Amino acid sequence: MNSISVRALLVRGMLAGLAAGLPALGVAYLLGEPRVDSAIAYEDAHSHEHGAELVSRTMQSTAGLSTGVLVYGVAFGGIAALAVCVALGRIGRFGPRATAALVSLGALVAGYLVPFFKYPANPPAVGDPDTLDQRTTLYFLMVVLSVLLAVGAVILGRRLAPRLGNWNATVAAAVAFIVVVGLAYAFLPSFNEVPEGFPATLLWQFRLTALAVQCALWVSFGLLFGHLAERLLSPRPTAADRVAATGATGPATAERP
Repeated sequence: MNSISVRALLVRGMLAGLAAGLPALGVAYLLGEPRVDSAIAYEDAHSHEHGAELVSRTMQSTAGLSTGVLVYGVAFGGIAALAVCVALGRIGRFGPRATAALVSLGALVAGYLVPFFKYPANPPAVGDPDTLDQRTTLYFLMVVLSVLLAVGAVILGRRLAPRLGNWNATVAAAVAFIVVVGLAYAFLPSFNEVPEGFPATLLWQFRLTALAVQCALWVSFGLLFGHLAERLLSPRPTAADRVAATGATGPATAERP
């Protein structure tokens, strides 16, 4: 793939990420913000420490949320587009649309779901401020480890395919990925810092909403970017192309006896 195609796919990936951020933003605003407000109300009712509010809650839930989600979509859309450039033709006989869908699924699973099950998202009032740096470091470590393991599983599956066949090789690579992730879950420290009396329903609603935001983002991105990538790399013949092709074959056909 030449540099022009890579650049074009990168631009389309960032645009698709921006567009995919819109449904994710809708989920975050409609489902997530009411849970954040409830968690803040619980924190205010049970905490005696009230610092100065540097940014108003209204600004956080509108402009702040929009900026964060859309910038996230653009940034990770560009990264996913580059991943599609690398994966295209190397993970099987998949076209641009299918490759974009597989990369999006891999990003959702390895980049979010695997770290999420070990270190799930927490609303305000949940978590010890003294362990914030440690929890943040371990979360990003889990993200990096999960992505590297996913790449390793793909490479392992490709190398086993000639001997085991595609299906068996895929199953073996998936099992290896799950086993190593399970070991990481077992050895990395866990945190249970939910304060006593915090509503369990609110906690799980917040976490499920965070999961829904990511699902909305990556499903939308996979569909949008797959369409854009296929139009760029596998364009359909236009009416002019069909007329030209017919004209090119017409005289040869007419000269036959």
